[in-house]
Amino acid sequence: MDVARIAQIVKKVSQAGREVLLEPEGLEVLRMMGVPVPPYLYLKGRPEVSARSLEGLAGDRVVVKAVSPEILHKSEMGAIRVVAREPAAVRSAMGSMEETLKGHGLKGFTVHQFVPYVPALGNELLLSMRWSDDFGPLVTLGLGGVHVEKLAEGSSGMGQTLVISPRLAATETGTDPLAASTLGELLTTPQRGYPPIVDGGELSDFLQRFVEAASVLLPELLEEVEINPLVVHGGKLVALDVLARRAPAPHLPAFERPIEKIDRLLHPRSIAVVGVSQRMNPGRVILQNILEAGFDPERVFVVKSGIEELEGCRCVADVRSLPERVDLLILAVAADRVPEILTSTITMSKAESVIVIPGGLEEKTGSEAIIGDMQAALARARTMDWRGPVVNGGNCLGIRSRPGRYDTLFLPAYKMPEPAAEPQPAALISQSGAFLAAKMSKLQELDFRYAVSVGNQFDLTIGDYLSYLGDDPELDVFAVYAEGFRRLDGMKFLLAARQIAHRGGTVVLYRAGRTAAGAAAAASHTASIAGDYRVTRALAASVGVVVAETMADFEDLVGLFLNLREKRVTGWRVAMLSNAGFECVAISDSLEWFEPASFSAATLSRLQTIFISSGIDRVVDPRNPLDVTPMMGDAAFEAAVRAVLEDEGVDAAVVGCVPLTGELDTLAPGGTHPEDVTNPESVAGRLAGLFQEYDKPWVAVVDAGRPYDPMTDQLRRAGIPTFRTAERAVRLFEVFTARRLS
Repeated sequence: MDVARIAQIVKKVSQAGREVLLEPEGLEVLRMMGVPVPPYLYLKGRPEVSARSLEGLAGDRVVVKAVSPEILHKSEMGAIRVVAREPAAVRSAMGSMEETLKGHGLKGFTVHQFVPYVPALGNELLLSMRWSDDFGPLVTLGLGGVHVEKLAEGSSGMGQTLVISPRLAATETGTDPLAASTLGELLTTPQRGYPPIVDGGELSDFLQRFVEAASVLLPELLEEVEINPLVVHGGKLVALDVLARRAPAPHLPAFERPIEKIDRLLHPRSIAVVGVSQRMNPGRVILQNILEAGFDPERVFVVKSGIEELEGCRCVADVRSLPERVDLLILAVAADRVPEILTSTITMSKAESVIVIPGGLEEKTGSEAIIGDMQAALARARTMDWRGPVVNGGNCLGIRSRPGRYDTLFLPAYKMPEPAAEPQPAALISQSGAFLAAKMSKLQELDFRYAVSVGNQFDLTIGDYLSYLGDDPELDVFAVYAEGFRRLDGMKFLLAARQIAHRGGTVVLYRAGRTAAGAAAAASHTASIAGDYRVTRALAASVGVVVAETMADFEDLVGLFLNLREKRVTGWRVAMLSNAGFECVAISDSLEWFEPASFSAATLSRLQTIFISSGIDRVVDPRNPLDVTPMMGDAAFEAAVRAVLEDEGVDAAVVGCVPLTGELDTLAPGGTHPEDVTNPESVAGRLAGLFQEYDKPWVAVVDAGRPYDPMTDQLRRAGIPTFRTAERAVRLFEVFTARRLS
């Protein structure tokens, strides 16, 4: 690759004041990268067309294209024609385009040797390299041609597109992303008797060329290079069209954040709070929550003039008056007071970490100068020995740290679930404070060890937290809600997530802003840092992240991975059991990756005995799926589940219980009935015992109305992943199993 020649081309484009390379310049860049392009001419206009000039182009046809930095997609604009390789035909095409493209900044025409190929699906590819502020350089291979946008609209794009990160690839040896992809299989293997569309080695070499080029050229010289279409001709790949953009003005290098100080943030020895009122306000709620979480009031300072003590905590007049450099400073003040307080805190070295609660800083237009002053103060501190504080927020709900014995969420304690005696080995990291609170409320049985609302990520980022917490042996599951990443923090997130996956942990991600409207809403919410959902999804999945498609999936997947973390996952053979025939069918119909287990003769004999004792042997035979009918009682139901769990041919189980039968104890106590679902002898109590007894993973289904919510809650409190429909249970259980077996 001739990098010097490419730099000359880009310099010329920059001097001309253009962002987009003209097609001849783009084609020259491809040639310098070693990418084959058809022979072509670059002509300023019709007078330069002659029989002699066309002699170097083989064949009886040529492709004439208009050249303009304003025309990025030629087909839509009528800026491309296929004509006879004759001077008159070429001049006629040029003249016609000159007329129809007036006012579009024409710079001439290219005349290309015609490359014959069949423009069928799969024969036209799109290959690009581009710079992503989230992830750095990316290489993308997908189906191309003039219908590429429509193809993207019609599907999630995951099977049709391969996204490669050179930075990830450089640190992951022995993997072939093309061979592992659906697209690679489609393109490089025979399909229904037809030969492969392209040789696998040829395509891999092409991809590798782009990966290497992207690592060198982006973002210093180029921002994007896109070939569309890339076609197969004579067994070789040929680029027929290119769009290239030069790199924008370089970003100033950011100082590395001292993320080791996150330890002070999450496990502070001293806390100061600014913005506490003698009457109830968010600052006062935060102070009360800190104390109720168990933090020592003698190590809490309230920055408030005029009084000596509040809630048993010492008061000081201002940040300057703090008697020591505190581990954590919380700013619960109006947004317009934040810049001055934060700047003075940094200047006077008064805090190792800061939580900025209010919004209205980066979200509002016109705040750039104020933010710039804050960033400058922080940047100066980064050059000093102490390196300044780490800052969480703004526009955040704060942090609840169970090990740190504090809670800055400015929500009344009676509005949130009571903390459990011992937190679960999980961290919830959310860009949205409301999302954080909502999930803590809905998933109250999980009780996260850390719950972090990062807000606008003025300083600390999602990637910072995942990098720091990823090595914590007390954490197994990381639940992340992201609306967008700061510059290159997406890559930091991926690298940290991959390390977590390698050590056996799990990252569950919900990526918001996946549609144009959603991205716009996310941008307004998170200070314009929303990004590309499809790229995030593809790259995250490639490093072992479990990407949730919906918020409901996010909740259930976090529960699945947390509650089944100690279960031994050995395969795809699933036992299916229900007391309703329709549910047996529904479970079977939902299987995609699971395969029905074959019960052993001993298990079938054991089940037959249970069926006889329940009087259902004349109605059904034991088989998988196992229909135990509504006539089976609590003890027999437990015995049937126990029998299938003890079968060595069973790897996992889905246990459905339609609870309306009078044979099972499934209702909360009270009213006119004798049932008590909290009784250890009830079916829920018995299933809870089985869940603790066996290390095989299994899930439960309770498909019924609100009167049976207490039964569902009882099962969930016992740690059993419990769903309200069979289809949902199977789909998410398969996601869990696939990740654990990978």
